[in-house]
Amino acid sequence: MLYHMVHSISKMPPKKKQRRTREQLLEGCLAAFIRAGTLDLSLDNLAEAVGSSKRMLVHYFGGREGLEEMAMSLLEDRLRARFRASAFPAGASLQSVVSALWEQTTSAESRGVVLLAMNLTRRSWSGSERARGFFEEQQRLWTEMLREFLPDAGAVETLLQLFQGAMLVYLVTGDGERGRRALDRWISLEKR
Repeated sequence: MLYHMVHSISKMPPKKKQRRTREQLLEGCLAAFIRAGTLDLSLDNLAEAVGSSKRMLVHYFGGREGLEEMAMSLLEDRLRARFRASAFPAGASLQSVVSALWEQTTSAESRGVVLLAMNLTRRSWSGSERARGFFEEQQRLWTEMLREFLPDAGAVETLLQLFQGAMLVYLVTGDGERGRRALDRWISLEKR
């Protein structure tokens, strides 16, 4: 599942304040962002979530912007490791790959990761170059992965746009079947 793809990074760290390494703090902050489904958490909220202090977060990351940048980079690394063609069995069909991706991204456990990705997409619309870079990297990863199962670049672009639109409908309505049916119909038509 997408949630587990990022290595269960949303596990709650202990609330008790204790000295944590920079990596532990970053992991905890990314987990807090995923639980919230947004980067819009205050340093106070993040410090409480990771059992540290705002001062320590500023010390390790130089402030909110530095922390967000590192958290996005960590999320990108985790997603990059997961979204590759070799993550699927040899000879997997396009249908089985798309179906597995749909199941993973619409699972309840993945909601925070999907909402966080949508939050970053919203930030890119608002002019954030870093968020735009995150969005473009995710597009590239998905395109690269899907090209292994669907060689036609135009068809991959269409499939990716359909998948993203179906995800938006799913997030708004909670109905995953509409998206699944649309994806299945498109794949059936593509096979012809």
